[in-house]
Parts: sequence; structure tokens; C-alpha cells
Amino acid sequence: MSQHQSLNYFRRVVQDLPPNPGAEILRYGWKKSDIVSLGQGEGCAPTPDFIVEAANQAMVEGKTHYGPVLGQPALREEISAYYKRIFDVNITSNRVFVTASGTTAMHLALTSILDKDDEVVAITPIWKNLLGAVKLAQANAIQVPLNYEEEKQNWSLDMDAVFAACTSKTKAILIVTPSNPTGWVMSEAEMRTLMDFTRERAIWVVSDEVYNRSLYNSSFAPSFLNVAQEDDLLLTINSFSKSWAMTGWRLGWLTGPACAENIVRDIALYDNMCPPTFTQYGGIAALQQGEDFIQKQQKDWAHNLDIIMDRFDKNPKIHSYRPDSTFYSFFKVAGEDDSLEFAKKLIDEASLSLAPGCAFGADVGQWMRLCFAVSEGKLQNALDRLESVIK
Repeated sequence: MSQHQSLNYFRRVVQDLPPNPGAEILRYGWKKSDIVSLGQGEGCAPTPDFIVEAANQAMVEGKTHYGPVLGQPALREEISAYYKRIFDVNITSNRVFVTASGTTAMHLALTSILDKDDEVVAITPIWKNLLGAVKLAQANAIQVPLNYEEEKQNWSLDMDAVFAACTSKTKAILIVTPSNPTGWVMSEAEMRTLMDFTRERAIWVVSDEVYNRSLYNSSFAPSFLNVAQEDDLLLTINSFSKSWAMTGWRLGWLTGPACAENIVRDIALYDNMCPPTFTQYGGIAALQQGEDFIQKQQKDWAHNLDIIMDRFDKNPKIHSYRPDSTFYSFFKVAGEDDSLEFAKKLIDEASLSLAPGCAFGADVGQWMRLCFAVSEGKLQNALDRLESVIK
């Protein structure tokens, strides 16, 4: 049986998934032994000791068995307390669902609300996996791009364009705020306007808020939870990966209305039974003791961003801007209109791996994403390699 013939035995929706250019470039770069990769959304900082020690202690105490499907009650309570402490919003623990990663939280959110041929209005650019999750649910993503004003060097959302994209088939509006890759942050006023619109039409809002502790002018970004009523059709996704340097732990959470608890539990039961037990005690420690670490990361990221802006501003071939949030520089290079080909060129000529903009949507095919949540030495090395190709 040929490989082509064997594909016929798998679901058509899986066969039709579009390739992920970001993952393709990562694989392409791994072939080189001297590769410097700033293409993945991950920092260099190790998980703080107090988190590791809490998880280790949980293992020593035998907390290595199956646990509750929606997470340890202690962690659900701690997330509830975290929202009150940081965001001053009351989210009861029965509205918090612990998941094995933020990606899993998004999968559970979409699986719980989407039927075949539903439409999801997605604000782009957006991480390719999120659009893939919509397709796996056999729904259709309707993309509404952010607007970039080159003179003002900022991104904005045309709310009227979002509203115009909604039809009788629209089941949800999908937003990532703060945005990966642009660093755009939706304002609280915009959130209120959107919630008013969706509330009247019984449309879900699915908000990926994984980067909401990565602002440069504030300790946190607005959350839809700040403007929503407790029974609104709102699902928010979060993760321990970025702010607490726990990417490999695969631990996240989902919030929703109380009526979602049993639905999400039933799906999660078939998905992976429960989140890993001992890692959740690391999550508790992260929430209880992690504020100093978050502040240190923000300072380190801001320092690296200053380095990038200083070097990019001196290079007439590079167009960039200062993001409001996240640890990504999203930029364009004059004469390089195909981000996928340029990403391969950087690997071939400089052993530098960056994420191509085409991995985030058709409207940003000229852009590149560089993750600067790394050591200053690694960042300077990467910038040297970049400039050696475009000088």
C-alpha cells in the first residue's frame, strides 16, 4: 500500500489540514548543528526552583495517581484567588477547569461549542494551531485581520469589520489578547463593546489570554472576565507556560460559565482523563509565589526589546515597531516579500531560525517573528546573524 493510498483510511478533515509553516521551519532548522532558534514561543529561563520543589514534594508524597477530571480542587481554588488578587474579579472555582496545557484548554473550549459547518470569526494574525483546532471541529474560520498603520507603527481592530463578518452561522468570535505575534492588546472598552454585541446575538467569545502577564506598561492586560457577566457565553484560555516558564509542564486552564462545568468535564474525560496530578502542585506554588519571577521576566524582556529596537532602528532595511506586550518582535525586511523563503534563507546562510509571518495568516506574509525571551548573549548573536544576511 502506498503512502497516498493509506491516507484514504484517515478522516478527510485531518487530511485537509493545511501545513503549519512555523513547524516546517523549525524542522528545517533542526538539521543544522549550529542553529540558533528564536522561532519558538519559549524563553530560556528555567522553571523557578520553588515550582520544581513543590512538584517534587507532591511526587514524594505519592501524588502521582489519577485526579479529578477538571483538576485538583486546591488548584482551582488558587486560580480563583489569583483572579481576585490580580484582576479584582470574582471567578468561583466551579468556573475554573484545569487542563493539560493551554492548547488543550482551547481544544476543549472549541469542541464544547462547535458543530459541523459553524462559523468562527477569528481575529488574525493568529497562531496557526488555533485555526487548525477550528477546522478539526469541522467548523469554518472567517478571518478578520488587525489593521497595521505604518506611520503610527501600531495595530488596531476594526470592530465594525468584526460585526460585519458575523452571520447566522457564527457560533463564536476567537480573539488572542495580548496578540501573538503582534503584541496588540485589546482595550477594556473594546471588550465591553464586543460583549454587548455577542450577548445580544448569543454568540460565544473565546479569548486566548495566555500573554496577559507580559505587558510593558502594566502588570497585567485586561481580561474579558473583567467586563463579562458570570453567565455570559465566554470561554477564556490561559496557561502556566509563558509567565511562569513552564512550557514543558503542559499545564493550563479554561474558565467559563458555571453551566459549562459538566460539559467540559465530559469531553475532558474522553480527552486525557485528568491533568497530571503532581504538576498541579507546581502550579499552585507558581500562583502563590510567582509574582517576583514575573516582574523579573518583564524587566528582562523589556531590556532585550530595547536592544532590538536600537539595532533595528539603525537598519534602514528593517521595519519594526515597539509591541505593547508579549516577547516577540514582529518585523519586515525590505525586498523580502515571502516570509517562508526568507526563513529558509536565514537558516541556510546564517543558521538562524525565526518564525515566518505566513504561519499566522495570509495578510502578514511579509513579516517575521523573533522571540526575544532569551539571554542577551543569544539575542545579540541572533541579531548579528540576521544582519549578516540582510546587510
